[in-house]
Formats: sequence, structure tokens, C-alpha cells
Amino acid sequence: MPTKLEYIWLDGYQPEPSLRSKTKIVSSEPSDPSDCPEWSFDGSSTEQAEGGSSDCLLKPVRIVPDPGRKDAFLVMTEVLTADGSVHPSNFRGTFQDDSDFWFGFEQEYTLMHNSLPLGFPQGGYPGPQGPYYCSVGTENAVGRDIVETHLDICLDAGLSITGINAEVMKGQWEYQLLGKGAKVAADDLWISRYLLYRVAEDFGVSVSIHPKPIKGDWNGSGCHTNFSNTAIREEGGEDLIRGICEKFRAEHESHIEAYGSDNDQRLTGLHETQSIDQFSYGVSDRGSSIRIPVATVQNGWKGYLEDRRPASNIDPYKVVAKILATVNG
Repeated sequence: MPTKLEYIWLDGYQPEPSLRSKTKIVSSEPSDPSDCPEWSFDGSSTEQAEGGSSDCLLKPVRIVPDPGRKDAFLVMTEVLTADGSVHPSNFRGTFQDDSDFWFGFEQEYTLMHNSLPLGFPQGGYPGPQGPYYCSVGTENAVGRDIVETHLDICLDAGLSITGINAEVMKGQWEYQLLGKGAKVAADDLWISRYLLYRVAEDFGVSVSIHPKPIKGDWNGSGCHTNFSNTAIREEGGEDLIRGICEKFRAEHESHIEAYGSDNDQRLTGLHETQSIDQFSYGVSDRGSSIRIPVATVQNGWKGYLEDRRPASNIDPYKVVAKILATVNG
């Protein structure tokens, strides 16, 4: 039976890559990425090659069902050069995975229409923040049909989505993902973003993952990154947890470099953030760089930690690689 394979890859745009995709028809249903043939694309159209030597290769690395289409799969790929080596834009191919790590992403985003967040009146603003977070009712919650459609399609695709909620700014939402293994977790985030953009097409809106889509006294958008390994989950102890936080302190500047562009507009010390040029950690402190959940402390300092610095527009491959290097270093 003919099967549609939607090959998804990251382009060479800076400072963060964009998603690209195209469809390949094959004669049989694949069960594993290795069943999907390598493919190619014109890298001169994606900032990944020159026109005189434009072929780039697509190497399948993850496959999930595509619930939005009949007899179809979504195929996450890595970009290779024509000789089969890792392309300079392919950060996923530059670091070693660690299956002992679990990552939970809290992806915030803003639904946009006519260059404004959904629910913002033209030429003005809605009422101030307060009633929109985890809200219900047409006065406060906007875009729920879009969000629910995205939730269902992610579940049907087998992605590790664990929840959704309306966020602090009107028109702003969040979904959460839990992935076991660094690269699997980051793959799921990219695929879920792809599905979010595609769902938004059907409703005639766009999605912004800019960390500060609206200037002023409005919350920005982050992608808080929760993480743990066996030692954090099962051994724990205050010395271990605080020691990891001190490792993060020493690498603060290098982490910020990998945690999304324009993050200075969000990390101001206001709206539940720490200033971008400062590092702090604390128990149950959402104004810190690293939050130690109270549940972790109550469980004998065992559980997970939350890095609150990553912006909503992160390349998750860079974030998980940085966390792996710091914790394991």
C-alpha cells in the first residue's frame, strides 16, 4: 500500500533553525527509521549549500505516525553533506546521547492573528494579566480549539506530551513533554512544534515562539527544561543537588549562549525570571535560574531540577547537550 513519509529537517537559518519538510511516497509501511530511505534536498534554498553544489542528504533518525493524514508517517531526520558527513547545521549529530537522562520541556507559545496575540483588540490591549493563566471562559481563554486539536494529534502520534494549560498572557499557551533520552526528548519537541504549526494553518492563525512577542508588562515565553538522571532521581541528597547547581553557576554564560536568541528581552528579573546576567537557585523559587522543586526536597532531595532560563525559541538539541555536558562534567 502506498505510504506517505513526511521528512522533517532543520534548515541553516540563524540564530535558530526553522523547520522544513517534504513528502516521499514509498510502497510499504516502515516500522523503524532504518526502513526509510535516505533522501536529499536543495540546500541552496535553506541556507545549507551553495547553488553550484546544492545537494544535502536527509538521514532518518525517528519515525512516528502522522495522525493528520491517511497512511502517513512523520520522519525526523538529520542533515548530512553530499559525502555523508555531519552537516555544519546538524547539531544533533555532534554530541553523544545519554539515555539515563530524562528531560521535561515546558513549551510556551503565543497564538497570533494580524500580528497580535489572539484575543488582543486591534489598536489596544486586553485587561492586564491575572485572569488568563489556566483560565476558562470566552473572556479569558482564547484559542482552546487549536490547543486541544494539537494535544490530540500529538497523543495520536505517540509523542510524550503530558499536559497543556493557558498561560499568563492572553493568547499564550503551554504544553509539556517528557522524554527519556536526550535526543528522543529533543526530537519529540521538534516534531510537536511541526504539528503545532500545521494545526495552526487549519485555523488561519500563526504561532510565535519568540521569547517576548509583546513588549511591556506582559510575560515572555520560555521553554523551562526539567531534567534528571538516575543519581538525581534515586540517590539524591542535598549535597548532590546543590553541587549540580554550582556546576550550572560556573557555566552560566555558556548556557545562556545556547538558550535562545533575544532571551535578554525575557530574562529581566521580572515576570517570574532571574536577570540574564545573574545566576541563582532556590527551593520552589520561580524567580531563580534553577528551581529546586519542593517535591524534590520533600522526597529526600530526590527527583528532578528545573532550568528556567531556556527561551521558547530554543534549539532543544543545544539545550540537552549543554545540560549533559555540565552535569556529567
